[in-house]
Amino acid sequence: MGGIFGVVSRSNCVTDLYFGTDYHSHLGTVRGGMAVWQGKEKGFSKKIHNIESVQFRAKFEDDLSGLDGNLGIGCISDTEPQPLTVYSHLGHYAITTVGRINNIEELVAKSIKANKAHFLEMSHSVINPTELIASLIDEEESFETGIKKVHSVIDGSCSLLVLDSEGIYAARDRYGRTPLIIGEKDGAYCVSSETCAFPNLGYRTMKELGPGEIVHITTEGVSQISAPGDQMKICAFLWIYYGYPSSSYEGVNVEDMRYRNGAALALKDNADVDLVAGIPDSGVAHAIGYSNQAKVPYGRPFIKYTPTWARSFMPQDQKIRDLVARMKLLPINDLIRGKRILFCDDSIVRGTQLRETAELLYASDAKEVHIRPACPPLLYGCPYLNFSRSKSELDLITRQAIRKIEGVVPESLDEYADPDSDKYNCMIECIRKKLNFTTLRYQNIFDMLDAIGIDHSKVCTYCWTGKK
Repeated sequence: MGGIFGVVSRSNCVTDLYFGTDYHSHLGTVRGGMAVWQGKEKGFSKKIHNIESVQFRAKFEDDLSGLDGNLGIGCISDTEPQPLTVYSHLGHYAITTVGRINNIEELVAKSIKANKAHFLEMSHSVINPTELIASLIDEEESFETGIKKVHSVIDGSCSLLVLDSEGIYAARDRYGRTPLIIGEKDGAYCVSSETCAFPNLGYRTMKELGPGEIVHITTEGVSQISAPGDQMKICAFLWIYYGYPSSSYEGVNVEDMRYRNGAALALKDNADVDLVAGIPDSGVAHAIGYSNQAKVPYGRPFIKYTPTWARSFMPQDQKIRDLVARMKLLPINDLIRGKRILFCDDSIVRGTQLRETAELLYASDAKEVHIRPACPPLLYGCPYLNFSRSKSELDLITRQAIRKIEGVVPESLDEYADPDSDKYNCMIECIRKKLNFTTLRYQNIFDMLDAIGIDHSKVCTYCWTGKK
């Protein structure tokens, strides 16, 4: 996924930039970076580190003494190293992005042919997407027209920050799939993917950018460069999974939405259980909502051991990720033995970790294991954000179940997306048996959208419906 943060201040911005960027660490685990404008004589000072095994805050602590400036941008990335610093006809600037470019090879080839441009490769002959975005911007005569071009030519999504000597250009992706929110306090403005970065740094929410909106932030204020578009498709998984509980998007808090979503799950369920629990961490709030609605005690039969274990999806190798996920969940046998337990989780992608969780519960003498995902079955890979590391849609457990049922995966999956169809029920039963659950019941898509609470048409549900 990834997250970005920027600061424009009348005084030194480095402390705010450091902590504000760190507050996005839940969104990425591969690279972290900061770039600070230090005046015309020194230009930009940039630091990028690998954060796969060391947290952002610890990795960058030693760099703070060498940074000094009132303008800066930072990022947490699950893919490429950034921010990048660029010198072009538009001047000297730094840039950071979040999103996904599906047609990157086509755009690179076109740029090379038209402009005789060149690009620096990362590992495995991959072009840095942020470098391509900078190149596309530089083909135009201003940052405004360059960013508009980016929005018009890429297949995917791209929200970005561009920092020059005057301030920050902030642009939300064309359809608003990822948020950008501006905060303000005396003497400073910030722009952030997550509002959880605001309170402890003293910022108040000033404005959330609309889809495709471009603004310029300076010490004098925030000016709109390009108005927002009238179409929005914000990612539902911001609330379901990867948004931080204290963050809000489109005026809707993540934790509050999860309580409502869990309650909606309980309203249509008839499971007879002794305990409701959440798969830590993103399933916990959904489970609290379920527990409160169902009047069934909430408990923690699993505790996550966090002092040394990193996030479960951090390693590149799937087997190691599964191992890390298993090793960091510690069962409490006294809360499991002989109990009928219902677990809420944010979603089921491959199902590997949940199957191992169920096996661990049975090994601890659980009587029954009921699973309630907080969203519908994932039928499609996301073409807009780097939500999952799946190399193929056949990694999805739904696709595996459909192939087992039909022999092949049909071109249309509409019946499997319809919870009232026989094929849907057959798919769910196939998944339940494979993962060894007592019962399995997914959230209904309309109940999920109602729990989010904004106009349904403004929320992207592609990974469940295949509809853009």
